[in-house]
Amino acid sequence: LQKAGYATGHFGKWHMGGQRDVDDAPEISAYGFDTSLTNFEGMGAKLLPETARPGDDGKIVEGRIWKDAERLGEPVIWMQRSEITGGFVDAALKFIDTSVDAGKPFYLNLWPDDVHTPLYPPLEHWANDKRGLYHAVLEAMDRQLAPLFDRIRDDAPLRENTLILVCSDNGPEKDAGRATPFKGYKTHLYEGGIRSPLVAWAPGLMKTGSAGSRNTESVFVAMDLVPSLIRLAGGKESDDDRFDGEDVLDTLLGKGKQSRSTPLFFSRPPDRKSFYGFENLPDLAVRDGRWKLLCDFDGSGGHLYDLSKDPGETKNLIEDHPEQAAKLTSAVTAWYAGVLDSNR
Repeated sequence: LQKAGYATGHFGKWHMGGQRDVDDAPEISAYGFDTSLTNFEGMGAKLLPETARPGDDGKIVEGRIWKDAERLGEPVIWMQRSEITGGFVDAALKFIDTSVDAGKPFYLNLWPDDVHTPLYPPLEHWANDKRGLYHAVLEAMDRQLAPLFDRIRDDAPLRENTLILVCSDNGPEKDAGRATPFKGYKTHLYEGGIRSPLVAWAPGLMKTGSAGSRNTESVFVAMDLVPSLIRLAGGKESDDDRFDGEDVLDTLLGKGKQSRSTPLFFSRPPDRKSFYGFENLPDLAVRDGRWKLLCDFDGSGGHLYDLSKDPGETKNLIEDHPEQAAKLTSAVTAWYAGVLDSNR
């Protein structure tokens, strides 16, 4: 998109180098962004969190987290964790105004830490349990995002020619959010861990009558957004581009219910074989159309589900459909072997 003349900006979590013990990762600009503002998991200019919580004695306990991230580039601005989403929004608004004044189309990521733990809502909305803290952070995040959405909605040319996507990267943490009717939580390969909602808003680009509708049929993932957005923006793929994602733009704009045509593969976090009260969790998962199979690295312990009829993954159909199970087991174990080979 940058090559196609777009102004490009990234504001928020990066998580591709620059976190914890990595201090020699590429700058965010190396990935095609003109400007960036990140946090403790990225290189360059960043916002870092100060924290405040009620103490047991009634006094406010203040602190700072991820202080060592200052080594990953400057300038560094310290802000209350409960206000940092607003800091990213302010930077994004300046980026939009600059792009509009220059007559340039723009692409931006705004990837806040909210509602990720640790949870620090405004003190006036503090709660004494994890779910209450989660709700308070969620509501504070919504309030801070509002000026960004208002900027697009209240500007007629932008409103008619902008696509806003709101999505997440995984399911909820235990005792915070809920994934009902799906089983499991973040880090699990059950639907409660890997399925998340997506909202697409583009009143000037969507099919007439599709606004406000809900699509519960199409299956795709975040990597499918890449070729989809390139087509929307009129960009061109180079001969060197090899996207894992598939173009699902028509689905995003309510013009169809196309799903990706190839399977999706997943592997669990390596340190989470038993987690959140679940023991001996499956190592791998594959989703192909309505079918989903979970198994261990060697293909044993298989569970097969028909998600069109059983989204809660309650009835193992592996004995009823042995050929389907064998096909998916072979596919997911071969995929994982390829992942290992590519990292050697």
